[in-house]
Amino acid sequence: MSDLYSVPLGDLITEFNLQILHMPDRDVRIDCMDVNRPGLCLAGFFDHFEPRRIEIIGNVESLYLQSLPEDRYCASVSQFMEHSPAAIVITRNLPVDDWFISSAVRYDIPLLRSSLSTSEFMAALIASLSVSLAPRITTHGVFVEIYGEGVMLTGDSGIGKSETAIELVKRGHRLIADDAVEIKKVSAKTLVGSAPELIRHYIELRGIGIVDVRRIFGMGAVKMTEKIDLVVALEPWDSEKNYDRFGLETECEEILGIMVPKITIPVRPGRNLAIILEIAAMNHRQKKMGYNTAEEFNKRLMERYGSDANPSED
Repeated sequence: MSDLYSVPLGDLITEFNLQILHMPDRDVRIDCMDVNRPGLCLAGFFDHFEPRRIEIIGNVESLYLQSLPEDRYCASVSQFMEHSPAAIVITRNLPVDDWFISSAVRYDIPLLRSSLSTSEFMAALIASLSVSLAPRITTHGVFVEIYGEGVMLTGDSGIGKSETAIELVKRGHRLIADDAVEIKKVSAKTLVGSAPELIRHYIELRGIGIVDVRRIFGMGAVKMTEKIDLVVALEPWDSEKNYDRFGLETECEEILGIMVPKITIPVRPGRNLAIILEIAAMNHRQKKMGYNTAEEFNKRLMERYGSDANPSED
């Protein structure tokens, strides 16, 4: 899915303060989050070569090229450039000779240089590309940070998601997105949510209109992004439905192939949703730290009354 997205090479140059040795007079965009060290390529092995990757040349590659006779060196560099890598970055501020630069100019390959070590630059570049090119979806909901936990509220329009978010902001928590949440899969285990730029920091309250949370409550009331830790589904109270009263059942929602813990909270007049969500966030945080209140309570019941008191069977 990352193939659907790309990042301008100029953005990476600015982000990592790269020195430009040659930059083509065209729009260069990177659409592959993988990077490569071209040791085998410089030795002439190009099977499975991926030209969409950024190629990183460090000490090992530089020393190898310096060890070659001049004719082999020129042939190796030319053959490498002929395969049109997306861009080449020289790390550690290593010297670059005129032949290498002229070859990049001849084949119109972006040639850049970084002062960072090879490992440090690769790690930072992969992390940046993983976010910029991450698979993503946009879903209807409200996203807030509560006690450090990223909580996404879902439910039908008009159920009270935005009003609950405003109450949470007044209680010292932070708004990330209202109405539309853009979710990115930045790793095999991590989802990050944010707001589309057009509606960032805004919230809609029926009867009032659009509210700028950042201006009314201050910069401390908003946040750009947060990891999605918990999904809370709000639904109208149904007296016929049997809601979980002990918390022993574990429900999850699949988002971009990742299972996210989910709880369902019934809504009816008189319930303070902001306080309930605060408790839900703290309880979820407590579970992550290794303590599950429902399991502990069930254990105590079992010890005192035996299996007949198992609340999960109630």
